[in-house]
Amino acid sequence: MDTNIQKYQAFLETVRLGSFTRAAQSLSYSQSGVSRMVADLEHDWGIRLLVRGRKGVTLTPDGRRMMARVEALCADYRRMENEVSDIKGIGSGVIRIGTFSSVATHWIPRIISRFQADYPAVDYELLMGDYAEIERWVALGNVDCGFIGRLPRDTSLVCEELAQDELLAVVPEGHRLATHDVVTVDDLCSEPFLLLRKGTDDAVYSLFDGVQKKPDVRFVTWDDYAIMSMVESGLGLGVLPSLILRRNPYRILPKHLAQPRYRSICCVHRDPQLLSRVAQRFLAYVPLWEDGAPDPQVSARDPQDTMEHDGEA
Repeated sequence: MDTNIQKYQAFLETVRLGSFTRAAQSLSYSQSGVSRMVADLEHDWGIRLLVRGRKGVTLTPDGRRMMARVEALCADYRRMENEVSDIKGIGSGVIRIGTFSSVATHWIPRIISRFQADYPAVDYELLMGDYAEIERWVALGNVDCGFIGRLPRDTSLVCEELAQDELLAVVPEGHRLATHDVVTVDDLCSEPFLLLRKGTDDAVYSLFDGVQKKPDVRFVTWDDYAIMSMVESGLGLGVLPSLILRRNPYRILPKHLAQPRYRSICCVHRDPQLLSRVAQRFLAYVPLWEDGAPDPQVSARDPQDTMEHDGEA
């Protein structure tokens, strides 16, 4: 890989994750290696890109100005990689997926497992983010496809709505609401509330639209598991999507809401003509999150495609 591209990617990942340590883990580099690459980039350009602090890094005004350029360069590099993969055939390549925790935990392993059985030479990169971040990555071409928990705001993106995921109240075991069949908005407002917010998306807080009493929000996070742990510890009540509550290890009880609410789980991507052939083929496997979904091999087949994976000529 071109060393400048490595520096650009190190810079982007450091900004995205807010620290050299997390960027190093994401890129499988050493922390000192990522720090040195960003420092080299600053030296090459003669400008300061990041402010280093005890709590992480932030962009300087010059860094913000360069961010869009670097994102575009990295997206062009990925498109070039995809073009090479297309020329070599669909048997190899890299699929980049933007996702959030519950889909990454419960759906993506099943999808990749089925796809990998047919195309074992393909590699994968998962980027974790909130809904707005994931949608932006898709629009910029930083990822081939993304999963979000709402309909996309960018109408230029192609969207496949995959499921309606019910929002459930969560209470600790032994709580006064533990024996209730359903939980009301008033119940949620009667105790400290732990708010799940996926970036700029506030689907949970919208439960309280139009009601006079508002929740006593004590903690806000986009980490579902942090909410579960705090509810288990008796620090408050929460509302979480049902998907993330599958096989949860915490001593908490999910309860239906008196007025049911749902989030739409969608797969979004750009026009298929802008995607590599391997990414296009992967999209045919996305519905395999569901048990009993039909085998996509026949429907995904390109009549002019001479496949280059095991079992096909």
